[in-house]
Amino acid sequence: MTVFQIGDSAETIDDNIKGVVTEITGKEITIETEEGFAMVYSASELVKVTEAFSVSNYEVARIKSEKEIPKKRKLDKVKSKERNAPKMEVDLHIHQITNSERGMTSHDKLNLQLETAKRQLEFAIRKRIQKIVFIHGVGEGVLKEELKYLFGRYENIRYYDADYAKYGLGATEIYIYQNS
Repeated sequence: MTVFQIGDSAETIDDNIKGVVTEITGKEITIETEEGFAMVYSASELVKVTEAFSVSNYEVARIKSEKEIPKKRKLDKVKSKERNAPKMEVDLHIHQITNSERGMTSHDKLNLQLETAKRQLEFAIRKRIQKIVFIHGVGEGVLKEELKYLFGRYENIRYYDADYAKYGLGATEIYIYQNS
């Protein structure tokens, strides 16, 4: 246990409070802080500060934080379903492609859907996106068959039905082989 005398410099252990010992009454020590407040502490709550070597709690905390080994960042685990999820979805429903379908024949709508699919496919190939899901809906299956014909013209593409749980029967997923 440190012995204090009136006039000693002291600092609290738990707080960043410094002062000079002004009164000692049994185990209680009164210090006058640098701001001029008189505060009473027990001797076990204070540390005697010598002029030759003065380190504040703030400096100790700063040095501890510098020496502390940083904690490893916890990486969010990606579930296998999410990892294998397609990077790109293209909805080919006509109301998603155009603002108004007024005056369009079924043939015009089909051509617009196929042109959109081809443009998005070319974009994915240029940007090296490996997986795309084309959402075509169930309908009568005409668009689905035309898409299969379109995909069949590319050597570096394999196509198959998309995830049934997510899309039902109304989507086709393609995989683009990048090294072809």
